[in-house]
Amino acid sequence: MDAAVEQTQERGGTIGVWPRIALVTPVYNSGKYIEQTILSVLAQHYPNLDYFIVDGGSTDGTVEIIRKYESQISGWISEPDNGMYDAINKGFARTTGEIMGWISATDMFQPGGLGVVARVFGCLPDVEWITGRSTFYDEEGKTTGVEGLRSFSQTRFLVGEEQHIQQESTFWRRSLWEKAGGYVDASRRMSSDFELWMRFFRHSRLYSVDALIGGFRMHGDSIGLQNLEACYAIQDEIIQTELASIPKGRVLKLFRVLNARLKEIPVIRYAWWHLGLVGWRWLVPPVIEFHGDKWGFRK
Repeated sequence: MDAAVEQTQERGGTIGVWPRIALVTPVYNSGKYIEQTILSVLAQHYPNLDYFIVDGGSTDGTVEIIRKYESQISGWISEPDNGMYDAINKGFARTTGEIMGWISATDMFQPGGLGVVARVFGCLPDVEWITGRSTFYDEEGKTTGVEGLRSFSQTRFLVGEEQHIQQESTFWRRSLWEKAGGYVDASRRMSSDFELWMRFFRHSRLYSVDALIGGFRMHGDSIGLQNLEACYAIQDEIIQTELASIPKGRVLKLFRVLNARLKEIPVIRYAWWHLGLVGWRWLVPPVIEFHGDKWGFRK
């Protein structure tokens, strides 16, 4: 271990209405972006944050940037690891927050994003897993896109509908993390967040929140953007493995094939999409939105 700093401050649970949020940033040689990421976290001014940074042994000045802010975070380490997902597991093992999420070293939060997360979970104690509107930044860190609100369900996910769950906008309760095994699969370099969502769906529904939480930075160094086809192949393998293990898997596998083929036919595509939009409604949980003084379900 080249360097390690962990604050000795007491790590409590909920402070008033503010549940403790465990947040991890995995980083390796991201000196170009890491300061913006850290500042986007600190700018949340969230009063009960358990923020841990895990560096994989950077040599480009990343460690020096982290040191600038070490008094304002829960802790950090710098040591060789087996990739981003291994770093995330290391970080979460050093946190105690009851709400969990990670933000990669190139991405950022929207203003007030963590406050939204805290209040949603505080207002809706039975909700275990949420995601906000997908948002995107350009290489300089300017917001360039905000997508429409999406609705998710395990069935839709398995048949190839609404499979993009933006990790930067997604948070969950530690109880769900533990039920799903308490780890991110570190055996691969890409799409292990996708595999984690798969395990979460076995135990809980994913609720969409009509709010901006975090965003993904579009940049040329992104492993995922450089290897999209490989990502899709990994995701398909994950889906096929899951379908083979569940009772309704055979039926869903056939529907998945039918769904993909019909979408390729221009004269049928729109009608099939509209039929699916209506037909899927009963499968998805209600949207969470702000109702003047609290967060609740859309009626």
